[in-house]
Amino acid sequence: MNIHLAAVAQIAIPFLWLGMVLAISFLETPLKFRAPGITVPLGLGIGRLVFRALNAAELVLAAAFTLALLAGNPGTPGGGDLGGAATTVLIAIWTLLVIQVALLRPRLDRRARQLIQGQNPPRSHQHLAYIAAECAKIVLLPTLGILLIHGLLP
Repeated sequence: MNIHLAAVAQIAIPFLWLGMVLAISFLETPLKFRAPGITVPLGLGIGRLVFRALNAAELVLAAAFTLALLAGNPGTPGGGDLGGAATTVLIAIWTLLVIQVALLRPRLDRRARQLIQGQNPPRSHQHLAYIAAECAKIVLLPTLGILLIHGLLP
């Protein structure tokens, strides 16, 4: 079975990305605040750095995935010809990522800086929106990978 490198990247990237989101957002982040000696300001400072790095990595993965898709040979399995469902999933993932990076994280970052400086900003639902976007990605990323795997099967 000859699988084009772009097809391999198209399948690997969504699952790699899924692992990163699960590890950071749903494992490291909640556990960080349970560690001995971690204060809320210290945890928020760490979180600001970690989520900036995660979002940067996600943008790289999204771009790499898109390039792998464009580099594929149209008409071959996994080769640049996503079906309608997979295209919709990819657009949804990009939309969520842009909302997180351009809208939610900057607002959360400002609020975290205020808390770190000892201020008491008003409550915000931005954090819940960010979590909802992460939950949507943990459904959409494996869905995209599975759709692409399905496209490779005879």
